[in-house]
Amino acid sequence: MTERTFFTTLECAWFGVAAVTLVALFFLAAPYGRHARTGWGPTMSARAGWIVMELPAALTIAICFAVRPPASSVPWVMLAFWEAHYIQRSLVFPFLMRGGAKPMPIAIPAMAVFFNAVNGYLNGRWLTAFGHYDTSWFTDPRFVLGTAMMAVGYAINLRADATLRRLRGPGETGYKIPQGGLYRFISSPNYFGEIIEWTGWAVLTWSVAGASFAVWTAANLAPRAWTHHRWYQAQFADYPTNRRALIPFVW
Repeated sequence: MTERTFFTTLECAWFGVAAVTLVALFFLAAPYGRHARTGWGPTMSARAGWIVMELPAALTIAICFAVRPPASSVPWVMLAFWEAHYIQRSLVFPFLMRGGAKPMPIAIPAMAVFFNAVNGYLNGRWLTAFGHYDTSWFTDPRFVLGTAMMAVGYAINLRADATLRRLRGPGETGYKIPQGGLYRFISSPNYFGEIIEWTGWAVLTWSVAGASFAVWTAANLAPRAWTHHRWYQAQFADYPTNRRALIPFVW
């Protein structure tokens, strides 16, 4: 089997696994954060868990570029977009988060490491070996639109995370209802932003690998947003009734 055949087969299988994950997560909330619970084996701190599970995404795609550096500047710009997200998520976000000492089951980072390794390989090898981009791609409408979507989604994600951090004062550990920004309309604007961001990646790369990542992002975060929404409604009697789970005014 050639690598290209393996690559294509893995791409197709990846969509199937995403579909199964989407269904499963509507019935079984991943046990970390506000949904943490016992019975999932050994734990590690949430801060360490975030570093362990997000860093492989930054490293795997970087290895692909090191093994076969692209001649065109276009994939390098795409790499910069990718790394801007994952360096923030793996080396900045964990040290800003409140409650970083809370336990997280090791099973969660372990599954995420597998996902990020496969996802990084698919996108990294597409950009460096199987995809073809010349400099005219910089002015292609797909690149322009995708870049704008990534920037907007990234900004929404960062602002939503900052809003959550400001909810707690020094020494506080409880949860509160977030307010302002897109929290006026939905319970999880951070997830909404990330879905927009990686849908933008699929557009700007115009690739099956990018599309699989966008599908996976939605499959993972849409059920999580729905679980968050129901949790807020159960915890707070005054939770805004007009607030949706993930998509403003819709769902």
